[in-house]
Amino acid sequence: MSDSFQAFSHYKLSASEMILLPLSVEYAQQLCTWRYEPPYDLYNWPAWEDMQKDEIEFGDPVLRHNQYAAIVNKQAVLIGFAQFFPIVGVTRIGLGLLPELCGNGNGAVFAAFLAQEAGRRTPDNEIDLEVLTWNKRAIRAYEHAGFCIEDTYSRPVPSGPPEAEFHCMVYRPKSS
Repeated sequence: MSDSFQAFSHYKLSASEMILLPLSVEYAQQLCTWRYEPPYDLYNWPAWEDMQKDEIEFGDPVLRHNQYAAIVNKQAVLIGFAQFFPIVGVTRIGLGLLPELCGNGNGAVFAAFLAQEAGRRTPDNEIDLEVLTWNKRAIRAYEHAGFCIEDTYSRPVPSGPPEAEFHCMVYRPKSS
């Protein structure tokens, strides 16, 4: 557990304290040490050495540079990451929040922050994300951030059963 957040299970993120940076090797190594409790443990990354050797996701330096970002707080503590995956006409967001900050109402602020960044990067693209249909906690957070379920489908997954059911959620913020 991160020493910075161990005593702060009530810690609430705000968009004003989140800073988006390139995902450095040091931050990538930290992500590989994060451990989520079951059933969310399927989101745990392999060891950094394996990710580099096999060039998995942010273990590939080109992919890390082109698609990944670190989200830190004002004290430069890594609190999350994002992947901005380009698809024709769409920016798909992949995201992860520091395990100690999960389940405490931080997901909506975090997801909205990343959706706004995706919109800034690619203003003409639709913004979406995928979420496992059983992950009700994440679905609620994404809905509060302005995402809506647009599709449900099965696709292969890297760990667990050969396929799993996902929702595709599209960012449709309410007008102010």
